[in-house]
Amino acid sequence: MKVIIVGAGVLGVSVARQLAAVGVEVLLVDQWGAGTGTSATTFAWTNSSRKLDPDYHRLNLAGMEEHTRLAERLPGAPYYFPSGALQWADSSNEPWLAGNVERLQSLGYPAHWVTSAEATRIAGDLRIPETITCIAHFPIEGYVLPELFVRNLLADAEQHGARLVLGEVVAIDDRSDGVSVALAGGETFNGDRMVLAAGRWTERLAARAGIDIPMVTGTSRGSQTVGLLGVARTPELDLRCVIHSPGLNLRPAAGGRTVLQALDLNAEVDPANPPSAGGSLARILAGRFSALLSEPSRAPEIDLRIGLRSLPVDGHSVAGYASGHSRVYCLVSHSGITLAPILGRLAASEITTDQEQDLLRPFRPTRFIGVRRSDTEVDQHATALGEQ
Repeated sequence: MKVIIVGAGVLGVSVARQLAAVGVEVLLVDQWGAGTGTSATTFAWTNSSRKLDPDYHRLNLAGMEEHTRLAERLPGAPYYFPSGALQWADSSNEPWLAGNVERLQSLGYPAHWVTSAEATRIAGDLRIPETITCIAHFPIEGYVLPELFVRNLLADAEQHGARLVLGEVVAIDDRSDGVSVALAGGETFNGDRMVLAAGRWTERLAARAGIDIPMVTGTSRGSQTVGLLGVARTPELDLRCVIHSPGLNLRPAAGGRTVLQALDLNAEVDPANPPSAGGSLARILAGRFSALLSEPSRAPEIDLRIGLRSLPVDGHSVAGYASGHSRVYCLVSHSGITLAPILGRLAASEITTDQEQDLLRPFRPTRFIGVRRSDTEVDQHATALGEQ
């Protein structure tokens, strides 16, 4: 069997590795290179903390468990850190946090309250403000270093024979006897199956094969797809877990750097006019970050990144063939970092065995057939970037 995978982000490379490992001939196609799209601009928090749909919650739990198994087997530098996560609340958001902890505990999801002293030991090099009234600990959550994750996956896939080709896909022919993919440079590749794992470009590329995968596609100021990340180069911190505090989320990055996220600032970001490192948004991030430092420091040095997220219109993952006769397997998710290991394994299994995986049944692209787009669009406030 030969499988062409369009999109070398975290999902595409995960499927490529799984397929190549069982002897499938794999060709990865990406316009810019592995991990250069949404995978490069994600907060990369592994969790099932705000997955309210039961099927989606179960899938994300399976994704976290699969991360643990994969990290034990995947060669390369450590990329997955099941560090736990802390959520701090002040008086204004304490009721929300208390309700979420109660909900998760009722589902058997590990969540418990900790004191400020306990939280300080868990968090490492941060100061907990006096305005914080309660702190919840989620010990099974963690984070991923996305660049390393994609690099390790790709290296292992290539070790098993997968091949990466750079090029822009301009045509997809989905036939009963296979698929063909044409690139802008004139090359055409034929295969038995194709995996469309093109992230935020999924809707446009799917349409070239006559497939409707409705995505949130807006990229203007205030769009649900637009997110801002800061990467603090200084000061170097001994941060030991993911932190969600009022106004600022943080996670460790390589080399003592810290990834910063302030969800309320997303609405101020215009990708057509990116914020500068010395602009108002950078100053706001720096101020909020400085307020949490345990030791006085000069102004943090922060690089800004704009992320354009992969968001199906109903907020849930898409996994499966476009129809009963299609040879195109569609794979896209807003929870790509958490779900990459489990989606990679289950999708590869469905492609090679034609046996349906129960966890994926609720997420078929066929759910969109005959449904008006307005009936499936996700509530803007129900699926906020950074909550998944």
